[in-house]
Amino acid sequence: MPRAKTGIVRRRRHQKLLKRAKGFWGLRSKSFRVAQQTLLNAADYAYRDRRDKKNVFRRLWIARINAAARQDGMSYSTFVAGLRRAGVELDRKVLADLAVREPAAFKALVERARQA
Repeated sequence: MPRAKTGIVRRRRHQKLLKRAKGFWGLRSKSFRVAQQTLLNAADYAYRDRRDKKNVFRRLWIARINAAARQDGMSYSTFVAGLRRAGVELDRKVLADLAVREPAAFKALVERARQA
């Protein structure tokens, strides 16, 4: 029985990995060993940043709500506290969207928070 070598299997495995590393800088996209290490790190960063993205968006929404509330003469914290007292249960994502797309509706919410 002839001896079976790794040739084609190894080449396919390397090509598949190097295809995933396309666009990386320098040897990170050319050398199998370096590309493999880089892809392991990339997977770690992707996993971490999928969770961090939620915090990033929350900060963005708070900044938008704060800016819109201050235009109507109210700080973010007093606005959110007023909404809670008034019984308005809109999350930050929806409030930020209203602040950007529907300024009149947001202004009505600010007045409602002011009265509460």
